[in-house]
Amino acid sequence: MPTDEAMQRAEAAGLDLVEVAGTANPPVCKILDYGRFKYQAQKRANEARKKQKIIEIKEIKMRPNIDLHDYEVKMRAMVKFLGEGDKVKVTLRFRGREMAHQELGVQLLDRVKGDTSTLAKVEQEAKFEGRQMIMVLAPR
Repeated sequence: MPTDEAMQRAEAAGLDLVEVAGTANPPVCKILDYGRFKYQAQKRANEARKKQKIIEIKEIKMRPNIDLHDYEVKMRAMVKFLGEGDKVKVTLRFRGREMAHQELGVQLLDRVKGDTSTLAKVEQEAKFEGRQMIMVLAPR
């Protein structure tokens, strides 16, 4: 229908002519109350924002000579975080003479990588920052 005729019909009904899909050919318009249309669009946007999941980075701190049980506890926490959709930052802190045995830290982070390979992918490989090694895992 021509735009002039649509405008006249909208005016007669006491409503507005609102373009719903401007990219369509020809453009699609509706006769409705524009204020109500804007309100409903805002409500839909708020609903979508509520359902979004904000990805957080959770940090797990370890030492190079961590005990088996302590390691398993940390791994359970890591699996829980990855299951919730959060990223996990594994921090391996070296103290004192542990700096002389950095290969132990590399082995431990490789073990973590292997144990979480089904759940997570490595987003940032293990690297040294001062006296600590850092690796970031993201859920698959």
